[in-house]
Amino acid sequence: MNLFRSLILDGFLAILFTVVIPAPSAWSVEFVADQLTQIGDRTYRGSLFCKDDRWRIEHNSPGSVDVTIVRKDKGLMWLLSARLKQFQTLPVDQDAGLFFHPTLGNEIVREVIGAETLDGHPVTVSQITVREGEQNTVYYQWWANDLQLPLRVARRDGAWILQFKNVRLRSVSAQMFELPLNYRPTGP
Repeated sequence: MNLFRSLILDGFLAILFTVVIPAPSAWSVEFVADQLTQIGDRTYRGSLFCKDDRWRIEHNSPGSVDVTIVRKDKGLMWLLSARLKQFQTLPVDQDAGLFFHPTLGNEIVREVIGAETLDGHPVTVSQITVREGEQNTVYYQWWANDLQLPLRVARRDGAWILQFKNVRLRSVSAQMFELPLNYRPTGP
């Protein structure tokens, strides 16, 4: 079985679901955080590096892909296997955005439902209805007012939860989003 095909069978959504919702492209941010993704009863851990329209997830959960680099500026994503020194290139939808944008894109309704402290930061909790294709999907967002980032986003139906912890606003080197020179493409 192809190395990267096994990833699809075992949690590919943990990597890709962060690029599902369209978001405005004029917003800019640089930060580093621990990323926790819960899908059903499985939790995926990673280190997230973000710089504007590109991000890198270093996966800390067992799997065949060690690093995912998303380059919206190039319209692609690289899945890297450090053990094999190989990568696979996949397209990225140019309308896609991460869940750390101020708006989730295609928002129909945003309702503030509370305020609390999460991971030491004051947050505003909102319920957001988003138009996705022919249906509406409801999300909850915990927006950190001091960081100007969400610390948690969850689907109301409980399908998944994305959480950022230990967020550090800082400059991130552009080199973090480049393909390593000693890696070769997979497959024919």
